[in-house]
Formats: sequence, C-alpha cells, structure tokens
Amino acid sequence: MGLSAIPADGQSGSQMVPQGVANIRDYASANELICLSNMENINAVLINDGVPQGERLIKLNQIAIQQMKVLEMGSSRNLLK
Repeated sequence: MGLSAIPADGQSGSQMVPQGVANIRDYASANELICLSNMENINAVLINDGVPQGERLIKLNQIAIQQMKVLEMGSSRNLLK
C-alpha cells in the first residue's frame, strides 16, 4: 500500500467521509460484494492490457450482468454446508 492511501492529517477513512455519505459496500449483498471485487480485478487486468476505458466499461458491464445472474441462480442451491 502506498503512502497516498494514508491521509496526511492522520484521520481514518471513516472520519474523512462526510456525514450522511455511505459507501456502496455498506449496503451491498454478499453476491454484489463478490461481483464488485471480481470487477475491480478484471478492470485491473484490462487496464494492464491497454484496453481503452470505453471498451472496459462495456466488457465489465457484460461480465457483471452475467456474474450476478450466476450468483443469484446459485443462491437458490445449497452448495456450501
């Protein structure tokens, strides 16, 4: 983690967020968090491959839709015990 991730004034991340502003992760379901994490990783790979932003957005959207369908379909099955 680089130094840029640490606020210069020593405040924690939660202290920096204005009152009443929430992080999307605070209200996301487990499936949405899984999908978001996957999208962040795939986006990094696409950036590394030099894919332009517009193309990345289209690809990530398509992948996210497909992943959410699979994750939501899978939630009706009891795979983990």
